[in-house]
Amino acid sequence: MSDHDREANIERMEAGFRDILMALGEDPAREGLVDTPRRAAKALEFITQGYRQNLEDVINGAVFTSDTDEMVIVHNIEMYSLCEHHMLPFIGKCHVAYVPQGKVLGLSKIARIVDYFAQRLQIQEILTKEVAYCVNEAINAQGVGVVIEAQHMCMMMRGVQKQNSIMTTSCMLGNFRSQPQTREEFLRLIKD
Repeated sequence: MSDHDREANIERMEAGFRDILMALGEDPAREGLVDTPRRAAKALEFITQGYRQNLEDVINGAVFTSDTDEMVIVHNIEMYSLCEHHMLPFIGKCHVAYVPQGKVLGLSKIARIVDYFAQRLQIQEILTKEVAYCVNEAINAQGVGVVIEAQHMCMMMRGVQKQNSIMTTSCMLGNFRSQPQTREEFLRLIKD
């Protein structure tokens, strides 16, 4: 996206946020809100940068040959996203594991893959699957397991207003699905 296109998008969102403030009964010209529409537009652009990234650039060739065949786990990866139903945040942690089959993925790339998919409008169930399938496709692992635990502001701030609820989703591929002992080892190791 060119700088011109990016600026045009920010200006469109800025106008939308100004309209929202007026619809709420606020005065967008009051001192505390003068710059709010632009700040909100830039924040939303940042939070949704996954739409403007390329997965190949995110992985950046960080796939390495390895003869290890033991489970690799990266857990407690902080993540945030926006639910597609209310555009409110859900915030939590992602746990990713795989059993290599000749290739491993650079450590930071796993967290970057989580961010790449999280920084879009979606539901947690789909995010979990996207991360698992992406890791699997990148290295053709024997198996991949992904668990996401998150708190959803759409459930905490509105609706039923349940402050301590946590949604947990999982996606198990390959030997994480077919071998209960592999799945159990992963789930045991990610417990805090």
